[in-house]
Amino acid sequence: MEEEKLNDQELARRNKLARYEELGVDPFGSRYEWKDQIKDLRTKYAGKTEEELYPNVEVLVKVAGRLMSIRRMGKASFVNIKDEYGNMQAWIGMNVIGEHDYDVFKLADIGDIVGLEGHLMVTRTGELTIRVSKYTHITKCLKPLPEKFHGLTDLEERCRRRYVDLIINDQSRKNALTRSAIIKGIRNYCDGLGFVEVETPVLSPIAGGASARPFITHHNTLDKDFFLRIATELNLKKCMVGGIDRVYEIGRIFRNEGMDNRHNPEFTTIELYQAYGDLSDMKAWCEGLFHYIAENVMHKDVFEWNGHQIDVSKPFAAISMADAIKEKCGVDFNQQIPFEEAVKLAKEHNVPLEQSWNSTGYIMQAFFDELVEPTLIQPTFIHTYPIEVSPLTKKTADPRFVDRFELFIAGTEFGNAYSELNNPFDQEERFKAQLAARERGDDEAADIDFSFLDALIYGMPPAGGIGVGVDRLCMLFAEESTIREVLLFPTMKDEVVAQKKEAADKE
Repeated sequence: MEEEKLNDQELARRNKLARYEELGVDPFGSRYEWKDQIKDLRTKYAGKTEEELYPNVEVLVKVAGRLMSIRRMGKASFVNIKDEYGNMQAWIGMNVIGEHDYDVFKLADIGDIVGLEGHLMVTRTGELTIRVSKYTHITKCLKPLPEKFHGLTDLEERCRRRYVDLIINDQSRKNALTRSAIIKGIRNYCDGLGFVEVETPVLSPIAGGASARPFITHHNTLDKDFFLRIATELNLKKCMVGGIDRVYEIGRIFRNEGMDNRHNPEFTTIELYQAYGDLSDMKAWCEGLFHYIAENVMHKDVFEWNGHQIDVSKPFAAISMADAIKEKCGVDFNQQIPFEEAVKLAKEHNVPLEQSWNSTGYIMQAFFDELVEPTLIQPTFIHTYPIEVSPLTKKTADPRFVDRFELFIAGTEFGNAYSELNNPFDQEERFKAQLAARERGDDEAADIDFSFLDALIYGMPPAGGIGVGVDRLCMLFAEESTIREVLLFPTMKDEVVAQKKEAADKE
């Protein structure tokens, strides 16, 4: 940053750098061997009296973190230091740490990273406090932190400068740590059931495994375009062909689509497949996952989400898509409805249509999306989907439908499960139907994956398979209404574009 663009506070902080060097201190520090986390100190010594703590040589602590407040009182000061999991008050006196170190401390600003070593004590107001015997400057903060309650509250700005948001906003840091705990919980749950985690490629020569618009990149050595994966499904099924019967992957997925409160162009899913299973096994696995995270990670069963009290402790409801539509508007897709009649019914019920559709199954899905999905509040499995929208799924006894469910909570999809299609001839016909849909203008239809067809010829056991959106899982359990709150660095509009839009909105 050029000097003329710095404000007075930034200039004052930079001007202190030379003084640090005069005192023999590197303003940007080096390794510091701390040993205590503040949350552990608060837990271990909660309720202790001053006599129990000081001067008890066994209660010598050593912490590191940011200075979040400084109250100077001449030759002594109170500060507040914040580490990854908590904050604590500390008292720093010149007569204890010495004149040199106190001179170093006098250069401190809010936001500096420091190390504090000393004994615990309790102040007259009952606050657990570190009586500092050794002060170590570690890293200078060259920009003032935003004021806690008013300085960094806009969501766009917080996401764009997440590093500052994490310093200032405890909830943002809590969300980040909660997400990590949830993903660890998912792994523990899967591993405990005998599933094996694998990694599959992000770059793919085709866009397959789901219906979505892909991101395209170019491989220079091969001089060939590749797609960022839109699903992990097909490679995981190849693992089952190879004999890994219970397999899963927690991985990043990329879809070149819109952004809103529930969608980010790159997101995280867990996809899991169980050989010799079917949709009923996936239902049990999915419901068990929610119970496991609620009990073992979040330690509660009811979550406030999007204005609803969501209870994940009770058995999840289940209803077929056709029956759910019939309950809502009276149209019965269990009956044979010719395409032309389905179009007419859609218009009567104000259900949007797309030009590429050529069969009733697409319209049935549209009825559900428009009329039913927003009304599903408590966890509900919607099962038995039209074959047109499920190209990788086994048929039911009625060939118009497939053995598939999606889990919905508060009008939002959380998971998608199949009794997996393992008939290579049926699979090839489904792929061809998807290709025909693309030729009619459906730019989300998948390509034919000939390597997957070749794998199926070797024989894939019947299986249940499921994909669950990890980001939405985190939104529910963290009780956050937007996906950007549970992603550390969500995709953002260019800052200049965002500023122009904001200016236009004000006009």
